[in-house]
Order: sequence, then C-alpha cells, then structure tokens
Amino acid sequence: MSAIPPAEALALADLITPVADGIASRVLAKTTGGTVTLFAFDQGQGLSEHTTPFDALVLVLDGDLRLDVGGVTVSASPGTVVRLPAGVPHAVDARLASRMLLLMLKDARP
Repeated sequence: MSAIPPAEALALADLITPVADGIASRVLAKTTGGTVTLFAFDQGQGLSEHTTPFDALVLVLDGDLRLDVGGVTVSASPGTVVRLPAGVPHAVDARLASRMLLLMLKDARP
C-alpha cells in the first residue's frame, strides 16, 4: 500500500522500515498538486545531486542530514525544514541514520 488510510493518526516512524546500508522510501500521498514521501536513510547514505522542476520541502524527523542546495551546505536536525527551490541542484547526505518527509509542491495550474 503506497498511500496511508484516511482518518487515522499514524506514527511516522512506524510507516517505514529503515534498510541497513540503504535507503527506504514510501509515498504517503500523491495528487496533481504534489507528493508526500517518507524517506529513511542509513548512516552514510543519501541522494546524489539532482534537480527537480518543482519546489520541495524537506522536514527532518530524526537523525542528522546535510543538504547541499545550489552550492550552499545546510545542516538539518530533527524539527527543521529546508526549502529546495525548483531547478536548483541539491543533494542529501545522512550523517546519522535519519528519516525525512519530502513534500513536492507541483504547480497545479494548467
């Protein structure tokens, strides 16, 4: 099941199982306006530099992430949010085992 059930309070940590020496992801919601994806990174794992055509928000749930956003290095700890602008190269590196919520904000206008 890729989406979460409606009208239930769910613990985010219970919705994804971290993978040793890897990355796990689970789409929690997907619409024409964007997606909400939960990620779990083992220590030392990450996402290589890439760009997306949409703004995104990274919400750090636990662990310690380093994000490189357009040449700027950002340290992100639990309870912080980082905006990734559309078209700007970015990468993610987990300095500790970490979980993050990624909100992709697609422009729903035609």
